[in-house]
Amino acid sequence: MTDREPPSIHIPRDLADSEDVPDDLDSAALGPYEFPSPKRRRLSAWVYLTGGAMAAAGAATGLPVGMWIIAVAFLVLAAWHLLTAWPLAVSDSEALEKAARAVSFPVGHSSGAVRFEGWRSRPIWNVLLYSADDPPSKRGLVLIDAVTGEVRGEPYEEVL
Repeated sequence: MTDREPPSIHIPRDLADSEDVPDDLDSAALGPYEFPSPKRRRLSAWVYLTGGAMAAAGAATGLPVGMWIIAVAFLVLAAWHLLTAWPLAVSDSEALEKAARAVSFPVGHSSGAVRFEGWRSRPIWNVLLYSADDPPSKRGLVLIDAVTGEVRGEPYEEVL
């Protein structure tokens, strides 16, 4: 370990294999990661629609009147899940590329995180960028709409 690397836990390969450490917990394993799309909310919407239909059918066949309240609540939740099931059309790597083109300095390190905005939970990539010099002299924050790929607002830049 050099003086520039942060301290970390290292488990020797033979020990990890003997203890059957799962691959997803192996800190040495690298690979692509795909952020899950908010379109998965459609599955929840179908579950709520089914529950609402079952509650309405139960209320119609003589179950307590409170079942109508449950049916309406499930149907409202289903509608909200359908309205918030945005497609994640821009991947993390595309967001990093678009953000790098939006700032005025050559980019070194960068990272992106998704946040959700508004009552319909529209996905927005927050991309943090650092200049390519060592140590970085500039940093910036760029917001990328994860549905359309457009840069939202003016990129924020500052000198460190």
